[in-house]
Amino acid sequence: MSKGSKAIIIGSGPAGLAAALRLKEQNRNLQCALYELRKQPTTIGGAIGIMPNGMRLLARLGLYGKLTAHGSSAQVLTVHSVRGQVLAERPLVGDALQKTGFGYLRIKRTALMEVLLEAVKRENIPIHYDKRIISIKEENDQVHAIFSDGTVDSADFMLGCDGIHSAVRTLYVDPDRVPEYTGMAGLGGIVPLSESARATMKSLGVTLTEDGVFITAPCTARHDEVLWGLSREVPLPESGDVKDGWEVRRDEEVEHFKETATNLLKNGDGEWANLLKEIIESTEVVNFYPVHKLPPGRWARGRVLLLGDAAHAMPPHAGQGVSMALEDIFILARVLQSRGETTSFEAAFERVEDIRKPRIADVAARSVENGKARGKTTPLGLWAKEMVIWTSAQLSWFSGIFNFGIDEKHLQYDVDQEEI
Repeated sequence: MSKGSKAIIIGSGPAGLAAALRLKEQNRNLQCALYELRKQPTTIGGAIGIMPNGMRLLARLGLYGKLTAHGSSAQVLTVHSVRGQVLAERPLVGDALQKTGFGYLRIKRTALMEVLLEAVKRENIPIHYDKRIISIKEENDQVHAIFSDGTVDSADFMLGCDGIHSAVRTLYVDPDRVPEYTGMAGLGGIVPLSESARATMKSLGVTLTEDGVFITAPCTARHDEVLWGLSREVPLPESGDVKDGWEVRRDEEVEHFKETATNLLKNGDGEWANLLKEIIESTEVVNFYPVHKLPPGRWARGRVLLLGDAAHAMPPHAGQGVSMALEDIFILARVLQSRGETTSFEAAFERVEDIRKPRIADVAARSVENGKARGKTTPLGLWAKEMVIWTSAQLSWFSGIFNFGIDEKHLQYDVDQEEI
């Protein structure tokens, strides 16, 4: 890109901030302007899990040390029965840690945003808040963003990093592609941990029930706070997949969440089950979120490209949301760096799609498959599931050939090895 080139980035969540940092790192001549719908940095999201393939890229942005100082680097996965028995325990990312040098990080979204915002500020990249984009136009070799307050900005290209409900996608790139409800929803929060509880909740915990699974994960470096969630099947509201319907369902689910969650643990006993009950009872702020995904579709139109959830939102059951956005960003930066003077932005963005779509399809399919374990089951079905996991764990200890169905190859993937 020539001196004076400019990029407009819509959305200043993790994807938008990381995109600005990477593009600026690759081309010091590039100006980036970030635009955010909200009036201030968002704190939505609780705590985020980042797998080794994503941590590798955050390290290349120079952020690894700051992030690990804030988040939990617990590298063990423990599977419990509802009665508190340990069914299986294994390294969370297995050989990926040894082969890549990077493990798993669980970090509060507020902490992740703080680190990214500090880095953006150091680079003097402006963020404009309270800016709702209402129209996108291309003319005179520029793309123009028109905002609801009447202001207009122009640039050589635009990136839509504004999430699953992307205005950039809806207004311009692919208006007919809308999120689809997966039939799953999450309920949970973040609570402080006592000194005695920290030793027990030192790993990522999965607890199987007849109606979904409990997830517990320390999310600070000191392990003094834990993210917990109940992931389960939730039917659509009678009004359908619309905001007002979900607001009603959210109120209902939150109102009854302690009763629902406690009932799922009614057969539990022992230290683990009692600790889960204690965490549930001590939760003051509860989040409820229906899980959506995007069907396949186009990511680019002319000088405009979607990245991350705006392009390919998937269920969170593979823990790859942030990492997939980071991979998009690194591929984009390389494609733009290698772009010849005669190569259009449209052709460059099509190349990004060609490289990324097979990888995205694979990870999305894995995420959907992982989500099946969260469906409702009978007492007999739950017992059978527990036996399969326990037996696999024993055979894994004996022979070293079982890994609970987890394929770690995608965790070792290095996006910078892709041919551009």
